[in-house]
Amino acid sequence: MTDVGAQVNASLNSLTKEFDIIAHNMANVSTTGFKRRCNSFTQVLAAQEAAQGQDEGGESQGLFDFSQGSLVQTDRTLDFALYGEGFFVIETPEGPVYTRHGVFHTNQNGQIVDTAGRLVAGTAGPMIVPPEADVADLYVTDDGRVIAGQTPIGQFRIVEFPDAQDKLQAIGQNCFQPPKDVEPVDATKSIVKQGYQEASNVKVVEELVNMILVSRMYEANMKLVGVKKDSSSTVLGVAMG
Repeated sequence: MTDVGAQVNASLNSLTKEFDIIAHNMANVSTTGFKRRCNSFTQVLAAQEAAQGQDEGGESQGLFDFSQGSLVQTDRTLDFALYGEGFFVIETPEGPVYTRHGVFHTNQNGQIVDTAGRLVAGTAGPMIVPPEADVADLYVTDDGRVIAGQTPIGQFRIVEFPDAQDKLQAIGQNCFQPPKDVEPVDATKSIVKQGYQEASNVKVVEELVNMILVSRMYEANMKLVGVKKDSSSTVLGVAMG
């Protein structure tokens, strides 16, 4: 394969990956707490803005854009949104994972769990709603303390990853996990909003523009492949006489 052919194939593979990223973002435009994956266009734009001194700290330079999503009021007692850079901690058999998806429930034991039934971590262990308490009467303070009636039952463990958000890896179910050498710290500035959900931070118009750009670039590369094939056929025809 010629250098030109290899370059074209590499470009097509890269553009296919770009398209997949954009499609994944678009598919999650309504997913609570979803953080969009950055593609090459947004990363290049962010780098240019930073070089020009225009970086306001809004968009991540890493794989994901962790900028704040808008808060949508639901008035559901066990819906929680985080305002700030914190993450809820979810306990799993493989260890803790981290999420912004604060849609919780209680299991048969009264423990607060996520939509997959996994325990939501408290600062002192699982948070259990007493049998005599009505879930609808739960009250959660801005710093994550959970109160049933007049009885405190725990406090959400909220953590953050200062200077290491760009190292977080998506592991499914809207959760993230850091590399083994990165440890979270307690979040001090995040606010817990009860009765709210954090909307996805996907910007539909921006994603559509990027999708159009990728599609046009893909078409241009495919035309180049066609021209190359025509040229090869012509050379072969001449050689065969």
